[in-house]
Amino acid sequence: MKVTNPKFQITPNFIIELIMIALGSAIYGLSINMISIPNQLTDGGLSGISLLLFHWWKVNLGFSTLILNIPLILIGFRFLGKKLMIETLWGTICLSFFLNFWRLIPIINQLNLEHDLLLAAISAGLLSGLGLGIVFRYNGTTGGSDIIARILQQEKDIKSGKTFFVIDVIVLVLSLSYIDIRHIMYTLIASYIATTLIDIVQQGGNKAKAVFIISDKYEEIAKMIDLELDRGYSFLNGEGGYDRSQKHIIYCIVANYEIQAVKAIVLREDPKAFMTIFDANEALGEGMSYNRKKRNFFIRR
Repeated sequence: MKVTNPKFQITPNFIIELIMIALGSAIYGLSINMISIPNQLTDGGLSGISLLLFHWWKVNLGFSTLILNIPLILIGFRFLGKKLMIETLWGTICLSFFLNFWRLIPIINQLNLEHDLLLAAISAGLLSGLGLGIVFRYNGTTGGSDIIARILQQEKDIKSGKTFFVIDVIVLVLSLSYIDIRHIMYTLIASYIATTLIDIVQQGGNKAKAVFIISDKYEEIAKMIDLELDRGYSFLNGEGGYDRSQKHIIYCIVANYEIQAVKAIVLREDPKAFMTIFDANEALGEGMSYNRKKRNFFIRR
């Protein structure tokens, strides 16, 4: 099935995205050349396959990354949007370029940390996570397993996480042909750190908590949230499942460190209230954003 997309246009925002994708690819390429290769740490996905080819037959990393991505990009143009694939092609070219470029810079030979693989894994995870996080934040990819995952999710309804997991397991098992299980385990540490940092960079690091509160004293609780925390809220209409009585539900977004204060307010105003708390990775729209309300301090509340 071919995706129908609106007419593609080059805009200032698109140019900014290309610049940031290039920056992220540069950081990711630096991580591979400066830390992963000198310390015999591998990687998942297509980058891991490129590292396999490098260690088996000394195939140039930038060249193999570009060649392996070409058929995937051609397939992607058929199934995915033109804008996404242009940015993917750009990310692939940038990564291939910087994989070669950084090998010409002497500093990449100065971080052989074989005596401390934990430090190497942490460093590789931080740099890789930062670079890929920037790429993903600006709607780009570096090709490879990203394309496969998107196509399988779209065509076969297979979750991207499962695709990444299967590909990474296959690559890591093959990597045992040139590195030992010890280095594989440190690679897993680097991958975990990178995945965590990717989420932080991609989402801006502004994770918050969404709170649902069901109480007969909803007005009193909402008023105290407003006065003590300076947070906005909304009232939702609900219905009790047992007695079919009408309920008012308070919905608000607060910072992680404010959760204890919310709990204290609810407990103080209505010890029998029901409250549910869950992560809110993103909150958009007037009155529901992560930021506090704007107030006119010359008007008394």
